[in-house]
Amino acid sequence: MSHVVDEVVEEVELAETASRFWWLYLITGVLWLWVTLIILSLDIDTVYAVAILFGFVAIGAGISEFLAIGASTTGWKIAHGILGVIFIAAGIVAFFRPQGTFVALAAIVAWVLLFKGIFDIVLSLMSHPAHLWWVGLIVGIIEILLAFWAAGYFRGSAIILVAWVAAMTLLRGVTEIVMAFRLRRLKKALAV
Repeated sequence: MSHVVDEVVEEVELAETASRFWWLYLITGVLWLWVTLIILSLDIDTVYAVAILFGFVAIGAGISEFLAIGASTTGWKIAHGILGVIFIAAGIVAFFRPQGTFVALAAIVAWVLLFKGIFDIVLSLMSHPAHLWWVGLIVGIIEILLAFWAAGYFRGSAIILVAWVAAMTLLRGVTEIVMAFRLRRLKKALAV
């Protein structure tokens, strides 16, 4: 029984701490949307350039996952850590193997989107009664659909690959902004 009480106390303390930093998620969400605009405005026509771009985006997403560890309970800390490692590993592979074929880069993008989509769906279902829980579900489904499209579309061009990376950053930005408003609402509820 003491273990359950300790776990509840840990979650309440974590909620209080995380809700104080709701604005940080808002800032990172806006930054992800800004990165999306930059990606879509770039004139990238080679897979090499897209690989480097994807490397930066994947490492940024990995760092973002590691930052989310501070606002998570024990089980979710592990999940954020694993997802952060996957993102950073994918980014490093893209940096050191940019001469890889379109198929290899599309496969990396597909796997990253698949893991992120599964993670977002599980997280949204775990927070079902919470405000805006369904946005995470929709984002996760879109990420998984994009993952299967990326995995099955091997005859594409660099432009399609840029679109996949831009979709990744756009969805990440939306997720971060939704999290910001959920934490802000939690902060107001805890203040009452």
